[in-house]
Amino acid sequence: MYRMTRDTSSTPVRATGSRSPFVRLRELIDRFPAGREPAISLAVGEPQHPIPPFVGPIIAAHVNEFGRYPANKGLDEFGVAVAQWLGRRYRLERPVDPASEVLVLNGTREGLFLAALAAKNWIEKNWGEPRAGRPAILIPNPFYAAYAAGAIGADCEPVYLPTTRATGFLPDLDALDDALLKRTVAFYIASPANPQGAVASRDYLHRLTALARRHGFMIFADECYCEIYSEHAPSGMLEAAGKDFKNVAVFHSLSKRSSLPGLRLGFAAGDKSFMQAYLELRNVAAPMVPTPLQRVAIAAYGDEKHVEENRRLYREKFDLADQIVGDRYGYKRPAGGFFLWLDVSAQGGSEAAALKLWREAGLRVVPGQYLAREQNDGSNPGANYIRVAMVQNNAITAEALHRLVAVLG
Repeated sequence: MYRMTRDTSSTPVRATGSRSPFVRLRELIDRFPAGREPAISLAVGEPQHPIPPFVGPIIAAHVNEFGRYPANKGLDEFGVAVAQWLGRRYRLERPVDPASEVLVLNGTREGLFLAALAAKNWIEKNWGEPRAGRPAILIPNPFYAAYAAGAIGADCEPVYLPTTRATGFLPDLDALDDALLKRTVAFYIASPANPQGAVASRDYLHRLTALARRHGFMIFADECYCEIYSEHAPSGMLEAAGKDFKNVAVFHSLSKRSSLPGLRLGFAAGDKSFMQAYLELRNVAAPMVPTPLQRVAIAAYGDEKHVEENRRLYREKFDLADQIVGDRYGYKRPAGGFFLWLDVSAQGGSEAAALKLWREAGLRVVPGQYLAREQNDGSNPGANYIRVAMVQNNAITAEALHRLVAVLG
């Protein structure tokens, strides 16, 4: 159990399963026609910006490679490109070793899921003491669904850490007691956070790293939104991990960075010992990544112009939110990511607001409670919020925000 501090909702909760928030959204609103046409979806975090121009020519040039099985670890050139990009993007104490500290992923969703299974086995084999009680995996609440699926798949207890305005929308590290940490095998952390856009400071990351090494668990840092920010580039977990990257694995994707969600390509990097165990699992359980797609990724990680343009487009849309939403619904421009996390408690809560926006404005947004789990005290950290994905173009975004304000008041 947690040591209680400011928030009684810090009580952990056990999950028996989970359902997609998007399936639940369809069940909520698809019984009704859209209140305005054309309907606008601001639900799925699927970037709508143009894909980089080099994608098609690279795939065409290497199309014959689809005729061969790729290695699960990835191309050597891919590992080098990732290691070099990490070295440019972050202030690391030493370069990442592409041969032993980088793995290609078929998108980070499957990577984050399988990491939980690998962590449980790795901890049992490599840590001096067995976990004290049922193994636990700590998850920010709200969260990306793959985290909980991984915990459940690994037969660990998912313990949900409420991330509220009072905690800066990040897990409260001071609320974690030794009894819980001694049975923890992994801790998922997203920075920038999905959905709130909070960014962990370097001090926060150093504190988390110290806890992981003291108690012997893995940190899985989901950094997929790291290249979408308003002012300052977010710090990364590897920057807090010292020279050996011990107990740390970071996960990155081209879905957001390069507007390539359909490419299904990302990577994991970090602790050499864990990465070897992770590769052993992936060799028998994970989908391999076609080499033509890896060659696209090599080009993408070597080019910053399309990333800067991508970031500019998101910045313009948040400028629109600043103007149209203003200070309504507790809105503040997030430090990172591309979501609005709007407080609709005055409008009846997340489900009521989402349904109203569909039936009256033709807007599809996600109720925050679908992205979170109830704590043992019955509270749900997302119950009073809606998540709005700023993925459409400027004109559609402006229209959507005007409709939202007109309906919610």
